Amino acid sequence: MSASVSPLAPKEFAAMPPIRGVAMATASAGIKYKNRTDVLLMVFDKPASVAGVFTRSKCPSAPVDFCRANLPHGLARGVVVNSGNANAFTGVKGRQATDMTAKAAASALSCGENEIYLASTGVIGEPLDASKFAGVLDAMTAEAKGDFWLEAAKAIMTTDTYPKVATRTAEIGGVAVRINGIAKGAGMIAPDMATMLSFVVTDANIAPAALQSLLSAGVGPSFNSVTVDSDTSTSDTLMLFATGAAAEDGQARVESADDARLDGFRAALNDLLKDLALQVVRDGEGARKMIAVTVKGAENDAAAKRVALSIANSPLVKTAVAGEDANWGRVVMAVGKAGEMADRDRLAIWFGEIRVAVNGERDPAYSEAAASAVMKQDDIAITADLGLGKGEATVWTCDLTKEYVAINGDYRS
Repeated sequence: MSASVSPLAPKEFAAMPPIRGVAMATASAGIKYKNRTDVLLMVFDKPASVAGVFTRSKCPSAPVDFCRANLPHGLARGVVVNSGNANAFTGVKGRQATDMTAKAAASALSCGENEIYLASTGVIGEPLDASKFAGVLDAMTAEAKGDFWLEAAKAIMTTDTYPKVATRTAEIGGVAVRINGIAKGAGMIAPDMATMLSFVVTDANIAPAALQSLLSAGVGPSFNSVTVDSDTSTSDTLMLFATGAAAEDGQARVESADDARLDGFRAALNDLLKDLALQVVRDGEGARKMIAVTVKGAENDAAAKRVALSIANSPLVKTAVAGEDANWGRVVMAVGKAGEMADRDRLAIWFGEIRVAVNGERDPAYSEAAASAVMKQDDIAITADLGLGKGEATVWTCDLTKEYVAINGDYRS
């Protein structure tokens, strides 16, 4: 954990009420960090519906492989997460570590290993000694409690400077349900299907297939629209669990994601996913500024998103923002290299509300003072209108500072 909290951190954390049907415990196993928790156990009272999305990296971690294999079973009784070691690129030893952890967790919870889910985050390529925490799972099971969300978020942090939590309420068929989520991530963030690690739990009674549809659709405008440094992790895992406890209040089980009764829940879930994703960006390693990049007037929405990511992932754009330099020429560069249809002479660019370029050249009314004032803010909006069609997309990123280099220059040492 970094010594100083990101200046973009929330001023206060959401009050995280318990979710019926799930309890949590944390422990200090000394995997990498000293004097802090680094293992999280989530326990479901009864088998919970489960959905998940994972990294599209062609070099996924052992826990990602393990989760993918279990997901078709559709039910979960426990989740074990460790920080400090990603258990990625660890070969046979990596699989042995997931097997040992799953066996220990299944024994502690008296369930099948196909009802256990695992996630690891931290250094890639270092074998993970699962014996460090497999032996404490029995004790953690006994002490797990519901009112423990903030502590759970702290246990999965790596270079994060603050824990990421969010909560929402919704109604399904007139019955109130709650959704809580935690996430971790600060570097190696350019999710492709999911974020670094995020776990969302609801007490709603929703079948696994419907839950999966909701989650797969929800990541597009949230976790898959953020980038800190353009690097997709080997370990990206986002999981959604439904305990079904709201059935006690008369909530009828929902089998299909198309069910109109899910409209309010879908909106609340999507809002929570976006909240967590933006908290990850606001904790980008070394970040001092949050940048919202919107591209309009593209051929279609997919093209708009690719151009927006080209801008958001440009080191030159990000360093200009870090230096509070209204260098719109770098935005022109990023639009031009994106590989999507663009017309130089139709392009218009804004920093905040200030239009700095239009019709392929500097805005006639351009004011350096006005543009510079925008760049001094903590939250900066960059907008590019390609003038070609109706495609539109927004992605979020942060600036690129010297501290990012410092953090990642000695990450393993």
